Amino acid sequence: MLINCVAYRNGRKIADIDKKDISEYVNQPDCFVWVALKNPTLDEIEEMGEEFALHPLAIEDARHGHQRPKLEEYDGMLFSVMHTLEVDDEGDIRNGEVCVFAGRNFVLSIRNRTNTGFKDVRQRCESDPLMLSHGSGFVLYALIDAVVDRYLPLVDKLEADMELLENRLFTAHGATRANIEELYVLKRDLMKVLHAVNPLQEAIKKLCGGWSPSVCAGMQTYFRDVDDHLERIVRSIERIRDMLLTATQVNLTLIALDESVITKKLASWGALFAVPTMVAGIYGMNFTHMPELSMPYAYPLILAVMFIADLVLWRRFKQAGWL
Repeated sequence: MLINCVAYRNGRKIADIDKKDISEYVNQPDCFVWVALKNPTLDEIEEMGEEFALHPLAIEDARHGHQRPKLEEYDGMLFSVMHTLEVDDEGDIRNGEVCVFAGRNFVLSIRNRTNTGFKDVRQRCESDPLMLSHGSGFVLYALIDAVVDRYLPLVDKLEADMELLENRLFTAHGATRANIEELYVLKRDLMKVLHAVNPLQEAIKKLCGGWSPSVCAGMQTYFRDVDDHLERIVRSIERIRDMLLTATQVNLTLIALDESVITKKLASWGALFAVPTMVAGIYGMNFTHMPELSMPYAYPLILAVMFIADLVLWRRFKQAGWL
């Protein structure tokens, strides 16, 4: 579906144009066209490929989707793939994908499986004609920067969830097996962010280094700023991952300690029942010649012995912390 198709000259918007008129503006040296598509059909992608003379391999990647984040150059045109991450109504992280084709005088952005658009990015670019006069290189930077900035609130949310789980571990009855499941879900979400960030950072670092495509001429400083943001995100993810590993180990340790306490309690109560059971078992064998059977106070005496023995054991277990 076509979202926008706008022509610009010298950093200023000329007009919203029909896609049939794209070639007319693309052929003008001082103009560039910015087209945005959402969940396009194969025919729409092929049509844009013909309008902008896109490389067949790049078109194939955009058509198939589910690509690893990357940044590649085809005959002077840059092709970028980025992953978007959105939290749905159930709190799960949903993956989307944004493909950006940036040529000398055009930008084509294609987003799939993502609801959040880039209307704010277009407004930001149009409000700064001086930077927009750099053409497609600045638009490519603005789109990548917007995607990266949207990772930050998600990372903050994961960090807050991690702190909440950590605090829950040390509350009453906090160390449970249910926490293991929540920690695993958090780890899965963390890996989704990491799989979106790490490859993108590798690609951006190339632009900050020796690789300088003509489309991005003069934009290295801005891409370096994006790389700084990605570096901060990666460090935050590593910190959360370390906290996650520690919390998992602590939770398992606390579960083992709880089980040990239960075992001690069961053993203590078993010993308390074992003493009277042993005495009663001995005197229940009904042999003819047994001590104290003929004594008039033998029954209450034996009961007192069992009670005193259990009382002594109970005090010892209580002092040892078993009960």
